[in-house]
Amino acid sequence: MRSRLAVLVAIVIAAGAVLFAVSRLVSSSSTGALPTDQASYLGVYESGALQSYQPVTDFSDAVGMPPNLVGYYSGWEEPFQVSFAEKVLSHGAATLLQWDPTRTSVSEIADGGFDSYLRSFARSVRDFGHPVVIGFGHEMNAYWYSWGYKHLPPSTFVAAWRHIVTLFRDQGATNVTWLWTLQADESGTGTIASWWPGAQYVTWVGIDGYYYHSSETFFSIFGQTIAQVRMFTDLPILLSEVGVGPDAGQARKIPELFAGMQQYGTLGLVWFDIAQHQGIYHQDWHIEDNPAAETAFRRGASALTLARP
Repeated sequence: MRSRLAVLVAIVIAAGAVLFAVSRLVSSSSTGALPTDQASYLGVYESGALQSYQPVTDFSDAVGMPPNLVGYYSGWEEPFQVSFAEKVLSHGAATLLQWDPTRTSVSEIADGGFDSYLRSFARSVRDFGHPVVIGFGHEMNAYWYSWGYKHLPPSTFVAAWRHIVTLFRDQGATNVTWLWTLQADESGTGTIASWWPGAQYVTWVGIDGYYYHSSETFFSIFGQTIAQVRMFTDLPILLSEVGVGPDAGQARKIPELFAGMQQYGTLGLVWFDIAQHQGIYHQDWHIEDNPAAETAFRRGASALTLARP
């Protein structure tokens, strides 16, 4: 049964790759989005990056090249961090913002209750004038966030997403790449397609996934999710939050991660270079203190041809 599933997924992925190759030529020129060449993005999340860029610099030194996407997380009603975006831009990268409605009514967002805040945010992004990748309510198909599965009807999330995108466009913030970010499908997650707002409201699809155990592979973590996504859209896919933990064997699994990323035709990856102390999976995703992992990552990253944001 597992072999049949693998064959089915491979067929779906192959078809999606063909569609992707065609669609990326259209999307980058007609929407003003960031370049969408396969394997062209290396991104990173670092704790404390808003206060100091040094952690990003340390990561760059470890992997042998500077990332071209640098991420941060924003709570609701926080302003757009313009100074951070300018710092990221000065290092030749684009800002990736995951914007989450923590302790906020998503239905109120959808109904226009936060439009004043949204307009101000949109104008700040517009006036910044350079590419910004924005995701709203990441991992909504999972159960661990208040805006996600089992906590919020998918239709409410979809309405809020469409409202935000429409308002930004009305404000002239056309420099946004909209990243619809999923948790990689696993036990306990909801049906992916039910959270889909429609291709006209999304630029890229993001998938978050991690190697926790040595038995895991790119196929077991990402393969089924990519296949499901390809059933309803051919938009580019970014591995938007990824890590290989020490328990999985970083040095052995990092090459497999890069090989899978290339095989499945994704845009690239964003490494979660953070020590995670909460939850049942307590792991430090950093590679800087593991020479073998650094070497493996350098080799994988050297095969990328990074886009200029």
